Amino acid sequence: MPGGEIQTDAIVRHAFSVGKHVFVPYLHRSSISAMDGGPSRVMDMVQLRDLADYEALTPDRWGIPSVNPDTVHLRPRILDHGPDSESTDPDTLLDLILMPGVAFDFEDGAIGRLGHGKGFYDFFIHRYLVKAAGSQADPSSINLLLYGLALKEQLLDGTPGHQVPVGPLDQGLHGLVLGDGTILTARTAKPAT
Repeated sequence: MPGGEIQTDAIVRHAFSVGKHVFVPYLHRSSISAMDGGPSRVMDMVQLRDLADYEALTPDRWGIPSVNPDTVHLRPRILDHGPDSESTDPDTLLDLILMPGVAFDFEDGAIGRLGHGKGFYDFFIHRYLVKAAGSQADPSSINLLLYGLALKEQLLDGTPGHQVPVGPLDQGLHGLVLGDGTILTARTAKPAT
């Protein structure tokens, strides 16, 4: 959210400059039946073609640069493919997801994340891990790093009364990048260098 979260422009530009594939979130109506307990809207990741494609994104109603909904069916997506959509290579795996949040905490080497309350990222990650695991029995064997992006003021110390609520479907983070350049990792429970 402009003004309320870490801006990712420099990250996207760097990723393209070193030859990375870049995907951005896209929210759409769910093909999963709400009667089966599925949400009415879900998130997928849509691939950007290049830096010019990124620069052509237009702000949505929250000011977030977004893919034009009229072009989504022409773009590779990670999960949801309609009959006329272009599919990503089935072997395309994400290796890093940078996640926004309202607040984060750091307790006993674990990093908690409080999102905006809709569960878009958590539900996407769950579905992605199941798909990526394929015939593998254990989705945790997929090498996917989850890092939060936060301003220092969004980090709670994790002491009682200063923790974000975490539910059973919430995904734990591998790390947290703060606006001042500090990187906390769940593995070391100390700032990374």
